Amino acid sequence: MADRFGEGGSALERYATRFDAVEINSSFYRPHKPETYARWAASVPEGFRFAVKLPKAITHERRLADCGDLVAAFAEQTAHLGDRRGPVLVQLPPSLAFDANTVESFFVDLRHCFGDGPIVCEPRHASWFTAAADQSLAEHRVARVAADPARVPEAATPGGWTGLTYARLHGSPRIYWSSYDDATIARLAAAAAASVVESWTIFDNTTSGAAIENALAMRNLLPKASSPRR
Repeated sequence: MADRFGEGGSALERYATRFDAVEINSSFYRPHKPETYARWAASVPEGFRFAVKLPKAITHERRLADCGDLVAAFAEQTAHLGDRRGPVLVQLPPSLAFDANTVESFFVDLRHCFGDGPIVCEPRHASWFTAAADQSLAEHRVARVAADPARVPEAATPGGWTGLTYARLHGSPRIYWSSYDDATIARLAAAAAASVVESWTIFDNTTSGAAIENALAMRNLLPKASSPRR
């Protein structure tokens, strides 16, 4: 589920008794102090992991160009999650077209700051769903998000690097509001259980409160030995 915890710890501690992963969405809107990340990391058990969303200053304001300083600052802040830090999420604005030179420079900077850590990208412009864009992502070990609702048909399935799958379910037909039905939850659980690589499923339909309900329903369909993150 995408985070709605603010900077407190008690809600996160309760959440971590049921799930083993969360996506920090608030980092997109504002920076968090290193000690906040450290406190979150200390609030969860071993094995729990945080996906961290790259700030909009990088993706939407500078649009991936000349942002090495911002990437480095974000890497330093989130490093205080320690081994609880999971994938870095790069969600792009719908207007941002694929440009090979900009993308190459950006992901080189991102890899320099985050090393071999997992990186996922949610592009929303049609130009990102081509063989050239897919190859570029794969070369930098960046997994392309499978999104719902999908802006183009290809956006519904994973792409890029195949060493990780990451689904972001925003709610459909009403984005951020709609709950997913039992058949969809069952399909998602079956796909996650069958995955041979690490698999993340994030419910972002949080406005109506459906995310927790959907995540619990999916978790209950997974094999007992499987991680809820799968």
